[in-house]
Amino acid sequence: MDARSVFARLRRAAIASLAAALLALVFGAGDAGAQSVAELAAYAGPDRTQRLIAGAKKEGALMIYSSMTVADMGVLIAAFNAKYGVKAQLWRGSSEDIRNRVTREYSASRYEADLAETAGTDMEAMVREQVLQKVVTPVSKELIPQATFAHGQWISTRLSVFAAAYNTNVIKRADAPKTYEDLLNPRFKGKLAVEAEDANWFMSVVLSMGEEKGLKLFRDIVASNGMSVRKGHTLLANLVPTGEVPLALTAYSYRVEQLKNEGAPIEIIYLPPPVAFPTGIGLFRHAPHPHAALLFQDFILTDGQKILAEREAVPTNPKVKAAPNGLIFVDLARFMDEGGKWTKLFRDTFTVR
Repeated sequence: MDARSVFARLRRAAIASLAAALLALVFGAGDAGAQSVAELAAYAGPDRTQRLIAGAKKEGALMIYSSMTVADMGVLIAAFNAKYGVKAQLWRGSSEDIRNRVTREYSASRYEADLAETAGTDMEAMVREQVLQKVVTPVSKELIPQATFAHGQWISTRLSVFAAAYNTNVIKRADAPKTYEDLLNPRFKGKLAVEAEDANWFMSVVLSMGEEKGLKLFRDIVASNGMSVRKGHTLLANLVPTGEVPLALTAYSYRVEQLKNEGAPIEIIYLPPPVAFPTGIGLFRHAPHPHAALLFQDFILTDGQKILAEREAVPTNPKVKAAPNGLIFVDLARFMDEGGKWTKLFRDTFTVR
């Protein structure tokens, strides 16, 4: 074969290879790696999970911004790595820190994070700031209806359920309150406390009672029996077994359950209506590892629900762990729009200075 024939064959082979590559780029050619973040997030084919696993193994990494404790998220990350062989990195900060960090990064066209897992109000703020991607996932049908939202840009993974907690050495079970109206009883004078930033809980309870009636009730409780204000839900719960706070109104249920399991003299009660504040997970629009991110999101909404329940969190899969009866949810959009009003009412009512 002369040189001209060899050259012609090589040229035809190169053209065919280029054409195949272009077809794969345009049509996907069965390779999810050719898809954009938006296309991948919307893909609902029967091979969705297989595509995500294959793509995640190629990406080999994942960056999560979360306000979950390092211990709890560490267990989830370790289980995810053991199942899929994909290592995830964690940057932990407050929900506000996460929102601010992502906003700065996107303003500078820096796309380092794949997922956010944090408080619902800040997830909603990131929806408004247009940094999250709408995701379609079949696992959402297994969750409570309140776990998903019309915009589809984040899904609730767990619930922070506000609970009252009392010291069983100070308050007898028979004397524990059953309603908020019971807190007017003089036996609770000097024994009550709330967390300093729980205006969203306050809005939810007051509105459920009727705004005028609810505001009057809490003002009367404070006037009659006082109210201690503490910063931090973990601190508030931890002060109940010591007796420094005989009755906390807005502890998080998971921490109270943990203390009970440790043998602390503490008991949980849900004064009606119990209020839940959702925490959720969402994919960033420019996630550098979208396959791994979507795979982790599905993981925390399936296998991860059991892990969260084992650590006394309230997952959003009701088959894993049921939420308290009569649970109502913080209206996130309303609180974002009226947060200033309710924060002032909360502070004025409980004399936070």
